Amino acid sequence: MYQAVRAALLCDARCWDADRKRPYQDLFDRLDTNKDGRVDVAELRAGLKAMGMFRQGAAQKIVSSGDQNKDGSLDFSEFTRYLKEHEKKLWLTFKSLDINDDGRIDASEIQQSFAELGIHVSREDAQKILQSMDIDGSMMVDWNEWREHFLLYPAHNLEEIIRYWKHSSVLDIGDSLTIPDEFTEEEKSSGLWWKQLFAGAVAGAVSRTGTAPLDRIKVFMQVHSSKSNKISLVGGLKQMINEGGLTSLWRGNGVNVLKIAPETAIKFMAYEQYKKLLSSEGKKIETHKRFIAGSLAGATAQTSIYPMEVLKTRLTLRKTGQYAGVFDCAKKILKKEGVKAFYKGYVPNLLGIIPYAGIDLAVYETLKNTWLSHYAKDSANPGVLVLLGCGTISSSCGQLASYPLALVRTRMQAQASLDASDQPSMTSMMKKTVAKDGFFGLYRGILPNFMKVIPAVSISYVVYEYMKAGLGISK
Repeated sequence: MYQAVRAALLCDARCWDADRKRPYQDLFDRLDTNKDGRVDVAELRAGLKAMGMFRQGAAQKIVSSGDQNKDGSLDFSEFTRYLKEHEKKLWLTFKSLDINDDGRIDASEIQQSFAELGIHVSREDAQKILQSMDIDGSMMVDWNEWREHFLLYPAHNLEEIIRYWKHSSVLDIGDSLTIPDEFTEEEKSSGLWWKQLFAGAVAGAVSRTGTAPLDRIKVFMQVHSSKSNKISLVGGLKQMINEGGLTSLWRGNGVNVLKIAPETAIKFMAYEQYKKLLSSEGKKIETHKRFIAGSLAGATAQTSIYPMEVLKTRLTLRKTGQYAGVFDCAKKILKKEGVKAFYKGYVPNLLGIIPYAGIDLAVYETLKNTWLSHYAKDSANPGVLVLLGCGTISSSCGQLASYPLALVRTRMQAQASLDASDQPSMTSMMKKTVAKDGFFGLYRGILPNFMKVIPAVSISYVVYEYMKAGLGISK
């Protein structure tokens, strides 16, 4: 627990020098290794590593923030100006933590500050956090100690620091049931949030396109596989290729990609509104309320774009020549089955949000905190591979819990063309599936679903990083 909390608060940013009188010039000279009077990203990154203060993206963020003439580096005046401005922000954070205004931060103030962010910290953990910053052994942190600890760390407030440990937004596995990302007020006012959402949407589009064949065989097996009609992974792929050619493996992918942007935007905006409704004015929203707000936002977004989910399923399962395209499919469904057809399977889809999002977040935090407790030594940053691994496993666990509802949803969407008397409800569909194929019949198609997780996460992460670089977003 201590390691995880310490990581959230401090991210292992170490004091570069205990001597408060050391001038900025000495530090600048130490970083300017080629002695050209400028410090670029590479030099700053190398300097932070040498001082044991390295964190992914920190050097780029510092240079971007202080680079007044936009030449990609900091001269001494820019370097000094950045540090002075950063100190002002650190001072405001220090004052907000110093609740009793005695010029020092103690364990009880650490506990109280975390409690306002919805995070419980024990007295022992709070004391260990203080020890990591405490230079004089007083078990209290004064301004000088606080300043030295965070001088070359780009985040300057608790919300920003803790935000680094959010569930990564780049993990797009084609099932948009996760809780939306949060952005700081600075990101919202600067417009950085829409760039991150756009980068995530593009990453999701490429990721879903890359894993579309596995997604199509999953839907195919969900609907058509049974004890009497067993469909293997390879056999199903062959069957689809024989029926419609190699390109048929991407049927339904167009709609799957098109729905990313509106769903992401609606979910984000709804999440912000639900957070405001659930939290008291001027107070931080508690963790359980964040989960409620996220689930409600997911439900709102799913309600708005659900007809596209139905179209995606129909287009994925279509035979060659059945529909000319998305609009033709929508027109035929509307003409033959009516508006209600676009909301078949809506209830199980909505119910699936809660177990998926809840288990996904819980497993992610547990795995991350366990890793930090056992393996964090020189740095409290788990690194990209560990975080991606935690995200992959947690997403898989979330899918495992919600998969029966996803299967029922897909079958209801696919059977929407039947007569009203033949259209089963969610419970009757589940009972019918269990009676016919047993309990594991509710997990038809889960193998290709699991198979697509790792490549989907990997592709979306790589594309997301390239998009961020292209849009000028520093991590």
